[in-house]
Amino acid sequence: MLVALTLAWTGPAFAAGPFANWAAVVVAGDWHAHSGGPSEAFDNARHDVVGELERIGFEKANLRQFSVRPERYKDTGLAKSDPEGIYNALVELTAKGTEGCLVYFSSHGAPTGVVVDQKILPPGILGAILDRTCGARPTVVVISACFSGVFIPELAQPNRMVLTAARPDRTSFGCGEADRYPYFDDCFLQSTPQAHDFPGLAAAVRTCVAAREIKEGMKPPSEPQLFIGPQLRPLLPLYAFPTTPPKGG
Repeated sequence: MLVALTLAWTGPAFAAGPFANWAAVVVAGDWHAHSGGPSEAFDNARHDVVGELERIGFEKANLRQFSVRPERYKDTGLAKSDPEGIYNALVELTAKGTEGCLVYFSSHGAPTGVVVDQKILPPGILGAILDRTCGARPTVVVISACFSGVFIPELAQPNRMVLTAARPDRTSFGCGEADRYPYFDDCFLQSTPQAHDFPGLAAAVRTCVAAREIKEGMKPPSEPQLFIGPQLRPLLPLYAFPTTPPKGG
């Protein structure tokens, strides 16, 4: 009983902002467009999602980002996209950022998982990674990829929120050679400054994606999916985003 009480998560402590003690990993899993040609869309999303996370209060020291071509970019601490490297980073980061976890992937996807440097990271492996690192703490997982709804059944836990760019049987859009971001990531970045918390952000992203797909004539609609566990749902409003960008940001 003593051990159980010691390990139990006791709730948020917001001395330096609600996300200051969260661990976060942001991954660009490919550098190819759907045509097979080169694309910066996933790395653009990675870089700018990191910027938004820092703006809403995630600490740079508790945040790690991954790229398939890290040598191409000047981002501090950028590592090579690799499932083992992502796991090792989460082991390290969750030892420091003990209040919560965020994991964000931007990549191509398949009905069997998300692409991470020409490999498929399946839902079961990502679930095992999260179980061993983030454990029972509040955890937000965002997967921007085709067919990414396949992750929800495996990742759905009472302490997690999972937001995906598409249903398990649908593609998402915007990973062409000329696209700055995939549509989903673009909507995430557009919606974050006006959102109050993660549930509000998820609702705004889903509305934005639907509108963008209608505007561009993309069919069938990707229908981004959302799961929020019953343990986490009442807590997420406490993890509020800043209403205005910090001075100098």
